[in-house]
Amino acid sequence: MAKKATEATDEPLQNKLWKTADKLRKNMDAAEYKHVALGLIFLKYISDAFDELHQKLKAGIGEYEGADPEDRNEYLAEKIFYVPPTARWSYIQGRAKLPTVGTDIDDAMDAIEKDNASLRGVLPKVFAQEKLDKGSLGELIDLISSTDVGTAEARSVDVLGQVYEYFLGQFALAEGQKGGQFYTPKGIVQLLVEMLEPYEGRVFDPCCGSGGMFVQSDKFIKSHQDYYRKSGKKADISIYGQESNQTTWRLARMNLAIRQIDATNVKWNNEGSFLNDAHRDLKADYIIANPPFNVSDWSGEQLRTDARWSVLGETLVPPEGNANFAWMQHFIYHLAPTGTAGVVLAKGSLTSRTNNEGEIRKAMVEAGIIDCIVNLPSKLFLNTQIPACLWFLGRNRANDKYRRRDNEILFIDARNLGHLVSRKNLEFSDEDIARIADTYHNWRNPDGNYEDIQGFCKAASLDEVRNLNYVLTPGRYIGLAEDEDDFNFVERYTALKSQLEAQLAEAEQLNEQIKLNLAKIKVNEAQGL
Repeated sequence: MAKKATEATDEPLQNKLWKTADKLRKNMDAAEYKHVALGLIFLKYISDAFDELHQKLKAGIGEYEGADPEDRNEYLAEKIFYVPPTARWSYIQGRAKLPTVGTDIDDAMDAIEKDNASLRGVLPKVFAQEKLDKGSLGELIDLISSTDVGTAEARSVDVLGQVYEYFLGQFALAEGQKGGQFYTPKGIVQLLVEMLEPYEGRVFDPCCGSGGMFVQSDKFIKSHQDYYRKSGKKADISIYGQESNQTTWRLARMNLAIRQIDATNVKWNNEGSFLNDAHRDLKADYIIANPPFNVSDWSGEQLRTDARWSVLGETLVPPEGNANFAWMQHFIYHLAPTGTAGVVLAKGSLTSRTNNEGEIRKAMVEAGIIDCIVNLPSKLFLNTQIPACLWFLGRNRANDKYRRRDNEILFIDARNLGHLVSRKNLEFSDEDIARIADTYHNWRNPDGNYEDIQGFCKAASLDEVRNLNYVLTPGRYIGLAEDEDDFNFVERYTALKSQLEAQLAEAEQLNEQIKLNLAKIKVNEAQGL
């Protein structure tokens, strides 16, 4: 019993909050409820930060002597959002049990936007809707009230960041396929950032979702403070983004605001990056992106003469029915002369030849800009079962800050890494991420101690790539791991049989539930309900 009590006590805060918050959503879809929960968490954050400074200004001691606690400029100077009286958490909490609490919160969001220009059009006003049970809303307010998320101490250990990021991931999981449109799994984002190492410069994501690439870049900077102290360099990145879904863009702006990341250049328009490029003249030092896979309705027929299709030295128009290589040329177009990119694409992009795709891939190889390809395991993504891979590009691999490597490409096969966290989802551990990133860095750096490892990594020459007709599937170069010769057929068959039996049992339970639901519908129809 004592052990169970200890385990409960040690449960992370974000897990406890999620379990309770998820119970309170009752009949609301996760897609709608996420704006309720995340909106309240954001409100609590800015109110905590405001209250802490408000108390100092009110006391008027030291540097705050003579200050007016209701002067908005005092908060602006400290990079704290000003929260008007009827939007402060204490006021909202005091009204949590009233039937008008939903309207009160919507009014609070409006008031905050009026007093903080950077938040205008960003905050959710969804709390007065009838389907949201006001009793549950009051309970959710009480739950969130129990945690300080915006005080200086909480900000120093990123309490809100951890909670917000965890909630984003859980909502994406609950939404299934649609959830992946705004959320890229944390492990993938971390791997991209660790490999690219965006120490300083312009970071661009033209399909930025809820802003995870920017958040992870900021975390990378903060986790490498020793590097800056030793080198004398200044950690300085500026972010640029674009998102076509306004609801997702709002999530991104809030996600960045809670970490005090300037989101001025994170833009929204409903036309998207192809038709309405919000950063047309931007040349980025780093591009980190996870564009939607295999999109067919990307308006390619309207862009047949676009300048982006000539970025590889010849005009290569991507197919109208698949945006994968349109995205790729869009990324290359926006890279600075020494810029680097790390992007997620469907694995089919490594071999496809439909309507110029093979020619575009060939041109990229011959231009010497493909740095590394990483084959990913299945089940990493919440929104798709399509196999995926990572492409790393370098605009000037012959003469950048690393060793010259424009005549070779590094291939990494990470399909055997990761661990299952549920039947449907797999995650990379920190060790997995470090292994892949270290392999890349050892190969790229002048003083690296890189070696090919059969079944895992191979530095292939461009001649080898030409000999394989520009197919970039890592397995074609790396081969099988040596220990795969010891494959245990009986053990593997038994494991697969067990998995199949479990899935069949689950399908049978689902089938029985469907039959029960159909029977209930027939009874209701017979009763005229």
